[in-house]
Amino acid sequence: MEYVSTRGGTRPVDFEGALFSGYAPDGGLFMPQYIPSLDRDTLQRWSSLSYPELVKELCSLFVPAKLVPRNALNELIDRAFSRFRHKNVVHLSRLKDGLNILELWHGVTYAFKDLSLSCTGQFLQYFLEKKQKHVNILVGTSGDTGSSAIESVRGQRNVDIFVLLPKGLCTQIQELQMTTVIEDNVHVFAAHGNSDEIDEPIKELFADVDFAGKYHLMSLNSINWCRIMVQIAHHFYAYFQCAPSLDTTPLPMVEIVVPTGGGGNITAGCIAQKMGLPIRLITVVNSNDIIHRTVQHGDFSLAESVKATLASAMDIQEPYNVERILWLLSGSDSSLIKTLMEQFNISKRLKLPEDLHRKLSKTLGSCSASDQDIVGAMRRCWEENQYLLCPHSAVAAHYHYSQPHSFLCLSFLSSIPRCCLAPASAAKFQDALLQAGLAPQIPPEITALTAMETRSTPLEQGQDWAQMLRGRIEAVAQQW
Repeated sequence: MEYVSTRGGTRPVDFEGALFSGYAPDGGLFMPQYIPSLDRDTLQRWSSLSYPELVKELCSLFVPAKLVPRNALNELIDRAFSRFRHKNVVHLSRLKDGLNILELWHGVTYAFKDLSLSCTGQFLQYFLEKKQKHVNILVGTSGDTGSSAIESVRGQRNVDIFVLLPKGLCTQIQELQMTTVIEDNVHVFAAHGNSDEIDEPIKELFADVDFAGKYHLMSLNSINWCRIMVQIAHHFYAYFQCAPSLDTTPLPMVEIVVPTGGGGNITAGCIAQKMGLPIRLITVVNSNDIIHRTVQHGDFSLAESVKATLASAMDIQEPYNVERILWLLSGSDSSLIKTLMEQFNISKRLKLPEDLHRKLSKTLGSCSASDQDIVGAMRRCWEENQYLLCPHSAVAAHYHYSQPHSFLCLSFLSSIPRCCLAPASAAKFQDALLQAGLAPQIPPEITALTAMETRSTPLEQGQDWAQMLRGRIEAVAQQW
C-alpha cells in the first residue's frame, strides 16, 4: 500500500511517509493508491468485533505488516485506548423516536478526536523510537483538535507540538484543556483570529519545503491520513450497531449522520462506503454551510465571513478534506483535482463540473442548522430522553428530528435505521446548554481546570504569525 497526492505532483510514499507529512509537497493531501474492497463474508465476520478490534482490522489493511507487524499494531492500538473512560471505548445510546447517538467522546478531552489522535500518537512514537528521530508538530484548532493532539504527545521526548487556537472563539473549557498543559514539549499560541486565519501560517510553513524538511514538520490536523484511517472505524461500528441483520440480501442500509467541520469524518465515511459498507451518508453543518452548498448546488465558494455559532468547532469556511472526497469521486483524477483546487486557491470560488457534482450529490445528502435549530434539538432531546447533547451533536439530531418518521411515512428511506455521530460531550459546552435552558453536568476533572496554571503565547492582528512560529521552532531546535 502506497500513498499518493490528490494533485499528482509528488512521488508515492509509504504509510510512514504519509504519517510524518502535513500537506503533500505539491499542496495536495495523501490518499491510498487504492481502496480495499470488502466482501460480504468479511463484513459478517467483523460485525461482532469491538470498536478497538475494528480499528486493528482496518489499520492492518492500510499499514503493511513489514512496516508495523500485526502484533505491534495490536499493542499500540490497545495502548491508544487504555485511557478511555468507557469499557467499550465508544458507546451507542438508543433514544426515543429512533434517535441513535454514537458517543465518540469518552477519551481524555471528551471529544471524538481523542480516538484517532491517540492512535496517531502511538504510530508516531513507534517510528520515532525506532529511528531516534525528533519531529515538530503544527496544529491549528477550532476547539477540540488542539487538546486531543496535545494529549497524544505531551511529555514525549522526541516530539514538540505547536498549537494555534482562536482566542475567544473556543469555549473556556476547550481553551483551558490546551493552556493548562505546561510540559516543555507543548507550545500553545492564542491567536486573535478565526479558524481559517490560523491555518494560513501553518500552510505557509509547510509550503516552505526546505524549512519543513530541516525541522521535520508534520501535522496532526485531519490533513494527516492516519486520522482519516482510524475514523473509518466509526462508520463500520455505527453500521454494525444499527443494522437489523446481516443475513438478508442485499445487506441492509444504515444512514449515518456526520457533523462536519474540516471534513475528516465524512471523508472517512466516503472511504468506508467505497470499501463496500452499505451506508447512506448525510453531512450536516451549521450556518457555515460551504459543504451543504457544494452538495446541493456544486458551489464550493467561500461566504463573506465565518459566522460564530454555538457549534464553534464547525465554524470553518475551508473544509480541506473536500479535496479528498472529490479525488475519490473523480476516479483518482489528480490532474482534474489540481486544476480545481488551484482555481479555488486563487479565487476562493469554484463551481464543480457537472459530472463531479452529480457523483457528489449521489454519494452524500446534506443539511445545515441554525443556532435556533441547534437549541431546539438540544431541548427536545433533553425533554424526551433526559440526555444532554453538545451543540455539534445537536446539528445531527436536528437533521433526525426534521425527517419524516415511519408512522407518518411508509417510504423506503423511512425504514432505514439512522445513526448520528456525537463528536463531543455536552460538558464542554456550558454556554450552549445555558442558552438552551439546560443545566450543565460537569465532571470534576473539567471543573479542576479553572484552578490550574495556564501558559500561552499571544498572536496579535498585524503581527507576522508565520515568522513568529518559525522563530519558536528554530529556538526549540537549538535545544536539541
